[in-house]
Amino acid sequence: MARTLGVVIPAYRPDVEALATLVTAVEEALSPAEVRVELDAPTARTRAALAALPVTVHACERRRGKGAAITQGFEALSTDVLAFLDADGSVPAASMADVVAPVRAGQADLAVGSRRHPEADVRTHQTFARRWLGDAFARLARVALDVRLYDYQCGAKALDKETWEAVRCHLYEPGFAWDVELVAMAGAVGARVTEVPVVWIDQPDSTVDVVDTVVALGRALVVARHRAALLGENPKNVALESYRRPEHALVERCHLDDD
Repeated sequence: MARTLGVVIPAYRPDVEALATLVTAVEEALSPAEVRVELDAPTARTRAALAALPVTVHACERRRGKGAAITQGFEALSTDVLAFLDADGSVPAASMADVVAPVRAGQADLAVGSRRHPEADVRTHQTFARRWLGDAFARLARVALDVRLYDYQCGAKALDKETWEAVRCHLYEPGFAWDVELVAMAGAVGARVTEVPVVWIDQPDSTVDVVDTVVALGRALVVARHRAALLGENPKNVALESYRRPEHALVERCHLDDD
């Protein structure tokens, strides 16, 4: 029996027309059982426009952040495979199908789309500063984490339900740093991680603040390395954790928000 697919699209201040085009392309390329748009801080106009789309739209009045939005979306899905892609369409739906394929086929537990892979098809590049900082972070992450990839932050990933159940309580980062945390935790629980080269079309109107994101990613990498070691019951990290202030995982915060 074919594995069912659910797709989450996190969106903040989306271009409604572009998002509608993306949704149509996702339906055609991926044949998902459900597409769910997790919409942060929408205007009344955006909310009304998205109501016409043939998808589930869950709106939050505040800006949760990419990681929190995807987490809440994944928690709401009941499909065998969970996937997300960014609302700006940087990774076209047809390329996203390549990311989903190894998980749907049972060949991988987590598939990570990659714009930095040697075989990636980069149609338009990021600015020099964003590209340089992204490359530097990827090199640092390859040294720090057990899962060695070319690209940790590309907005196109898919994983099976079993892997989500294994990592969901170990994810804390609400923003763009969620991606690297997901990869680190998947590696820590022994998931089979594969990297898939994608078509990449950079969107210059991204809402990502480069400086804030770099700071968040640096902090997240240190914490993800620590939490991955905790899952492996490294004595030093277990001892260090006893001095840290307790936090609620994202799944707990999502449920608290719903109450």
